[in-house]
Amino acid sequence: MLWFLPDWVQNTVLVLIIVAVLATWILKLRNKIAARRALRMAQPVPAAQYGQGRGADYLGQYAPQQAAPQQPSGADYLGAYAPQQRPENGPS
Repeated sequence: MLWFLPDWVQNTVLVLIIVAVLATWILKLRNKIAARRALRMAQPVPAAQYGQGRGADYLGQYAPQQAAPQQPSGADYLGAYAPQQRPENGPS
């Protein structure tokens, strides 16, 4: 694809491709070394005590207020419209 271009353009493009490949290899190697160092130097995370959350798990004053349990509602709760229980007529 590059063969119809002048030599200086071909050489420049090839050098840029080689530099890009080498840069990705160097970055991968650097990230591997950093990951190994992080694992070696890792400190245990202290467990949070009850009521001492932080971050996304701790809402603080923005947490929803605990409401009193409500009476059931919806299609599964018929309330006054539920069929009356009839006493059974002994064993048959």
